Amino acid sequence: MAFALSYRWVVEAALATVATAAMFYFGNGLEPWWPLMWFAPLPVLVFALRSKWWAAAMTAVAVMMLGNLNMWSYFTKTLGMPGAAWVGIFLAAGVVFAAGVLLFRVLVLRGAVWSGLLALPAVWVTSEYVRNVTSPHGSAGSLAYSQLKFLPFLQLASITGPWGMSFVLLLFPAAIAIGLHLRQTSAKQALQVAGAGVGVVAAVLVFGAVRLALPQTQTQMVKVGLITSDEKANATVTDPGADTGRLFRDYAREAERLATDGAQAIVMPEKLGVTLEGRAAVTDAMLQSVAAQTGATIVAGVVHVDAPVKYNEARIYVSGSIVQRYDKEHMLPPFESNLKPGTTLTVLPRRQQKWGVAICKDMDFASPARLYGEAGVGLMLVPGWDFGVDGSWHGHIAVMRGVEDGFSIARAAKNGFLTVSDNRGRIVAEVSSSSAPFATLLVDVPAAHSWTVYQLQGDWFAWFVIALLVFVMMQMVRLRGRAQG
Repeated sequence: MAFALSYRWVVEAALATVATAAMFYFGNGLEPWWPLMWFAPLPVLVFALRSKWWAAAMTAVAVMMLGNLNMWSYFTKTLGMPGAAWVGIFLAAGVVFAAGVLLFRVLVLRGAVWSGLLALPAVWVTSEYVRNVTSPHGSAGSLAYSQLKFLPFLQLASITGPWGMSFVLLLFPAAIAIGLHLRQTSAKQALQVAGAGVGVVAAVLVFGAVRLALPQTQTQMVKVGLITSDEKANATVTDPGADTGRLFRDYAREAERLATDGAQAIVMPEKLGVTLEGRAAVTDAMLQSVAAQTGATIVAGVVHVDAPVKYNEARIYVSGSIVQRYDKEHMLPPFESNLKPGTTLTVLPRRQQKWGVAICKDMDFASPARLYGEAGVGLMLVPGWDFGVDGSWHGHIAVMRGVEDGFSIARAAKNGFLTVSDNRGRIVAEVSSSSAPFATLLVDVPAAHSWTVYQLQGDWFAWFVIALLVFVMMQMVRLRGRAQG
């Protein structure tokens, strides 16, 4: 009999591990299929309520390790990180997931089903927020980014940021797992808990659908042009002394063509070349002349060297104005550890509009995006440089900043995509950076700012969840002496 029970648990553990890991593998990562993440934790949660605590914990850790194998090649080959770094990152994620599963398990089995419902979402979102404020990669690992294509759900970010999305994403399977667990012993309570989970999701989606249906301000449209080149000779000019002059001439030619076709704002990629302090006038003149002749605003990413300091910089060319600059705030270690971060915003006032400038990884973080939102910016111009395989994933992370803070985004990246999105997260137009020797995109986009709760209140929901976690843990302590089962 004991052998039969052990064999059954092993089989159930294996099935739960494979099912949840597979849904994490295909539902998250660089190319997520978003529906899977709504059900990914469910097999492990159901198993946790039927198994020993240690079996539930081991299964939860194994799920995170196996489910994130989809990031192994990206970490070790694309980013060049040692395998030990991948192990450390996702082992830590596994421990957090296991802690959430165990807290869920103990509360449900001791009868505190409503606290149990909140346990896993509270643990996970608290971990995401702590990682966001302590990691050089910001919010990039949030489960919320798996849902960028689910537009009605994405609108929740305008209220809570990514934290509310991750919370609801885990609340739903927790509610279903509790409902399945209680269906034979307390059908009424099972229906109440499952209904609460479904009801929260329904309310969020109704809000999202209404927000998407609200009309945009069509009187404040801007025609944006994006340019980039992945040609080998054009993609690696990042060292002082390289032929930046030729690149500026080539980009200036493409910019003039887009401006002739009506582009009012033109964005070029991050680090398209190198400018030297005291010698930048020649290269600046090439793009400044296009801006002067056409009236277009041009944003070009460069490495600007003011020896011994180097900056990852966007140089901004406006007719009748001196060259403006924006220095990237968030660097990508270790590739940009030798560059000095910036600390200030660059806001470009336009008729009844404000435009802002950020660079690539800046859009992985709440700031400076939220500060631009507070300034009333309605259009962000963002040079970028991705790694090819992460072009869609990393490029679209910026889309959430637009939903959170109420602005459209025009992002031009090397080794990625030229992407234009509106303040609801809709992709207005997109083309691969490798689609032509000089890939270009020309499209109209709304540039009116849209005020949001998140932009006004910031990470209020993350702090609410932290308080919720404290409450849930106090419940666990209060019920310590109560038998499980």
